[in-house]
Amino acid sequence: MNGGTQRKDSSMSTTHTSDTLDERLTALESRIAYQEHWLDTLDQAVVAQEARLTRLERINDLMQQKVREQQQALQEGGDAATPSAEDELPPHY
Repeated sequence: MNGGTQRKDSSMSTTHTSDTLDERLTALESRIAYQEHWLDTLDQAVVAQEARLTRLERINDLMQQKVREQQQALQEGGDAATPSAEDELPPHY
């Protein structure tokens, strides 16, 4: 009688262990799917940030070039930049 009980218990234990392993496997698969989704989302965000950074660097380069051109124009035309007596408004204006 004891022998039959032990076999029944061991088969239930195997079924219980199998169910537990299936639940754990399902939970792990779910976590992996969730993490893959977040990795894809983060990857898209990084790509968008890289494009924005590239665009901002290009704008920065253009602005620096314009500032250099304006500084050079001011240095070259420094004498012409000061108003002469002919350019001044008469006192009654």
